[in-house]
Amino acid sequence: MPRTEEQFEGIREKKINLIMQTALELFASEGYYPTSISRIAQKAGISKGLMYNYFAGKEELVLAIIGKGINKLTESIDPNQDGFLTAEEFEYLVNENFRILQENSDYWKLYFSITMQPAVFKLVNAKHSDWLPHFNAVVEDYFRRKGVPDPVAEASCFDAMLDGIFLNYVMNPDGFPLERIRMMVIERFK
Repeated sequence: MPRTEEQFEGIREKKINLIMQTALELFASEGYYPTSISRIAQKAGISKGLMYNYFAGKEELVLAIIGKGINKLTESIDPNQDGFLTAEEFEYLVNENFRILQENSDYWKLYFSITMQPAVFKLVNAKHSDWLPHFNAVVEDYFRRKGVPDPVAEASCFDAMLDGIFLNYVMNPDGFPLERIRMMVIERFK
């Protein structure tokens, strides 16, 4: 019996997810530049030619991986999409970010390695730079409504602190007291 369009789409989605997950693992463990399309295809158990049916090359693949991760973060910024955060929504934002960090440590290894590679970061940042101003605007507004004297600096401090927490956790997941720090962040900024 021939496959339906939905079955073909399901197969396509599974292959795309397999390729992206395999590439993410390899990029995170071996680096972006040393990882070849051939190596990704081999580890995913598919042909190199099939890889090119889904992604034009490594650049498109890394953009898709970073975009998917950023989309997860964007969803946590303002859960009800009304443009401002309540104290409960701010706590949700923190909790979701920490959950995303724990569940996707390979993604964050890749993200931080990309930030240290100017050519790759430039490529990724050009495509996905619109989420950070939105994040900052929502968080700044939250601090402004709380009466913080300098909401811009407070939002920048919060963002930089999250970056530092994420980086430290990625570098030492077993020795980093993530749960205690999550509670401290909520207490400090909520």
